[in-house]
Amino acid sequence: MSEHQTQETGAPASDRPPLDHRLRRMTGRDPNEAHRSATPLELFFDLTFVVAFSQAGSQAAHLLELGHWIAAIVAFAFAAFAIWWAWINYSWLASAYDNDDIFFRVATMVQMLGVLVLALGLPALFHSIDEGHSLDNTVGVAGYVVMRVATIALWLRAARHDPSRRRTALTYVLFVSLAQVGWVMLILVELPLSLGLAFTALLILLELAGPYVAEHVREGGTPWHAHHIAERYGLFVIITLGEIILGSILAISAVVEEQGWSAEAVLLAFGGTALAFGLWWSYFIMPSAKVLTRFRERGFVWGYGHYVILASLAATGAGLHVAAYEIEGVAHIDMQQALLAVVIPVAIFMVALFTVYSLLLREFDRFHVWLFLGSMLVLALAVVAVMGGASFGVGILITAASPFVVVVGYETVGHRHQAVALERALAA
Repeated sequence: MSEHQTQETGAPASDRPPLDHRLRRMTGRDPNEAHRSATPLELFFDLTFVVAFSQAGSQAAHLLELGHWIAAIVAFAFAAFAIWWAWINYSWLASAYDNDDIFFRVATMVQMLGVLVLALGLPALFHSIDEGHSLDNTVGVAGYVVMRVATIALWLRAARHDPSRRRTALTYVLFVSLAQVGWVMLILVELPLSLGLAFTALLILLELAGPYVAEHVREGGTPWHAHHIAERYGLFVIITLGEIILGSILAISAVVEEQGWSAEAVLLAFGGTALAFGLWWSYFIMPSAKVLTRFRERGFVWGYGHYVILASLAATGAGLHVAAYEIEGVAHIDMQQALLAVVIPVAIFMVALFTVYSLLLREFDRFHVWLFLGSMLVLALAVVAVMGGASFGVGILITAASPFVVVVGYETVGHRHQAVALERALAA
């Protein structure tokens, strides 16, 4: 056996992953690397977002059960963006430049700390929007400052170690820095809520523009890996689906506490689990990795479109939390409104999924349009049933059938339509 091969596997020594984590150059990963998957570090990083989404969902549920719909929607949309954007900033950088050395690991730990600080600031954010006087995002901005110290350090390191993409990395540094200065100014200058939200919208546009500009500089974009990034988004979707499971548990617990184990508790248990499972199944129908590998430029529409997908899933969990309040008898809204707090996010998810799917493949399949309309019809039926006197458990059970319209349609006929669409797209 050659001295350049391992005794166990026979792999060339140059191909073996290093056993230590000493400092290494951030020269960029191979975007065509075989068997690229999420790392244990990335999975550990994602755990902080479980906490963040749970915090946002709890705060939104509280405002919804009070009947403060507009404040709940605005605050949750802003909170979900802050959480999602923190994840995006790290995940795309890691897909391109994660060399798993001690510097990258420590930088990841710092970003995790920043996410937790962001989560701690969400109650004040929701309260300020509900009060309507001024926007209190001080702690959230502090969390972003912590995260972006690490982010900027990583991009500066990439600019130094990867000369061929130096301009791209420095463009990221510029936009991240400008946006963060804007957020700090927003908390230093106390503005009325309306002006604060308007300034927030401008800063969000600046945030969204940064990656687009950076990835389209003359020298080309970062070497992110299509299969890896598709897997990372899928894992993030699973995190938000966990909020639906949590919301279901809260609703079931409320029923058991009020009525003991009953048919209603069984309906909620099965309906909540089936709803989460159907949404999971319908999402993973989308052939993200295959298309992104061939058409990297579609990554922006696909990636940014996931904001609505992820936020609507987390909002569904918050809606089930609202149902728990209503079942306990402490909510200020009725059962029909509580069901709408679940049905509306599910409807938004189905719209977002259909839209992102169609834009990814660049075509609208007539059969898939019918599946989408069928899923909307089932959601309407759930609302009508509860308005007609059916229990919340029955309403959730009918709601759970909505994504399964898409699942059954895809597994029987739709997969053939997708195969043809993929063949056309990949041959273009």
